[in-house]
Amino acid sequence: MKKIITMPKLSANMESGLLVTLCKHPGDEIKKGDVLFEVETEKVVSEIESDENGRLVTLYYKEGDNVKVDEIIAEIETV
Repeated sequence: MKKIITMPKLSANMESGLLVTLCKHPGDEIKKGDVLFEVETEKVVSEIESDENGRLVTLYYKEGDNVKVDEIIAEIETV
């Protein structure tokens, strides 16, 4: 089964976030709690963690991309 990872809304006024660091790449094994990526908003840089075990199969953006809230960033094949 695949799990879709979207850009989270980290504050009431957030419309998009900057992908500062991609910590996982396609093919990487992922455990619940692993940091997937870091997002910079106008106030802070936040680590976004996985809530699933599995394998990262697809990334739709790269580091430095500005991503709108709720846009799909990645897909994880869950185990």
